[in-house]
Amino acid sequence: MSDQRHHLDSLLMRESLIDHELVASTDGHAPVFRMLPEAHAVKVGGGSIIDRGAAALPQLAAALGDALETKKLVIGTGGGVRSRHMFSIGLDLGLPTGVLAQLAIADALGNAHILGTLLAPYGVVAIPPEIFGHLLPFFMKGAPGVIFNGDPPYSLWEHPPEIGRIPPHRTDAGSYLTAECFGCKTLTLIKDVDGLFDSDPKQNPSAEFIPEISVTELRERNLKTLPFDEVMLDLLEKARLVKRFQIINGLKPELLAPALDGEHVGTIVHAE
Repeated sequence: MSDQRHHLDSLLMRESLIDHELVASTDGHAPVFRMLPEAHAVKVGGGSIIDRGAAALPQLAAALGDALETKKLVIGTGGGVRSRHMFSIGLDLGLPTGVLAQLAIADALGNAHILGTLLAPYGVVAIPPEIFGHLLPFFMKGAPGVIFNGDPPYSLWEHPPEIGRIPPHRTDAGSYLTAECFGCKTLTLIKDVDGLFDSDPKQNPSAEFIPEISVTELRERNLKTLPFDEVMLDLLEKARLVKRFQIINGLKPELLAPALDGEHVGTIVHAE
């Protein structure tokens, strides 16, 4: 008598997920689906822009508002000086990296609500992290954009850093991961410098500006400081959808529109 039971025949059936050849073969299947291919991801720096208050934030909010007239924006925020203060206290108390990561989420969320208030007239508000990821496409269908706290929700499961105890995946990395997961059209990091330099331009006025650079070259140059989370180099190397990002100066809000249009107005960092 024939067996009438239904069996599932799949690539990974009865296979070990630590088999290198099997894992590598998963790249040969269907291309990764872009959920939000027309949306632009934007990260607004906490310490670089939001902490400046009225000196910088309203002007950038106006530029974001203008962009929202024609583009869909997914806007991440940094934690700024409050996160740095929290890290200092947590390190003094011996708190583990995962706890520091959990605490940082609250600081970035506070800044998301500040920016959300300024952008409320445009129909854009901060989305609580508990529902942001699951409902992002729904929100983007009904509104020109949303704001979220840029910290990824690793929380207690944050990866231990190679050096020190500060969480490596901070708000730049979280904004990138959001753009990569949802397949956003572009990622723009808004800082208070014109882009990437060979040294800190705030400390060295003669620092050399780097208009474009690959991850490989950036690793070879081994710069002492970067204007973004260093872990983003690892993420960019493994990218499937978002293989570059641009850093622009948020103190020059007129640069936002051309950046979103794909113009080269800051520093572009790309995977290859």
